[in-house]
Amino acid sequence: MARSIMSSEPLVVGRVIGDVLDSFTQSMEICVFYSNNKQVFNGHEFFPSAVATKPRVAIQGGELRSFFTLIMTDPDVSRPSDPYLRVHLHWIVTDIPGTTDTTFGKEIVSYEIPMPNIGIHRFVFVLFKQKRRQSVNPLSSRDQFNTRAFAIDNDLGLPVVVVYFNAQKETAARRR
Repeated sequence: MARSIMSSEPLVVGRVIGDVLDSFTQSMEICVFYSNNKQVFNGHEFFPSAVATKPRVAIQGGELRSFFTLIMTDPDVSRPSDPYLRVHLHWIVTDIPGTTDTTFGKEIVSYEIPMPNIGIHRFVFVLFKQKRRQSVNPLSSRDQFNTRAFAIDNDLGLPVVVVYFNAQKETAARRR
């Protein structure tokens, strides 16, 4: 039975392709689950309280001898209508063996809780297949992160899969 590869249409509609990445062909799948057992699907909304802990990210379709890098960003900082700070980096895990999950990789930038202040923000998970096991160049800041430049600087090529969710500031009434 053939495995279905996710359509890139939600990434175009959600402006992930264009704002964050160039067009690419998705060739694998990832499953992102937060502690409440809620899976991330393109464009679904989560409350910040539901994504406060590091998710479990499983890679599907990779070979065990392959290694992957996962990046999580918020391209809507400081506010979606005027993202003058542009992309904020939330998490990087490298050297993840294929067919496993992020717990088997090397966390080089620790998970930072999504905390949007104004408007609806997109939180984007991008998975790259590494050409070899490697050390990723150190980062000086989480702010004004450029996913395209990071991929070029670390010889990662195009992504193999991307998934994103939306979140906005949670009012006290929503947390109850």
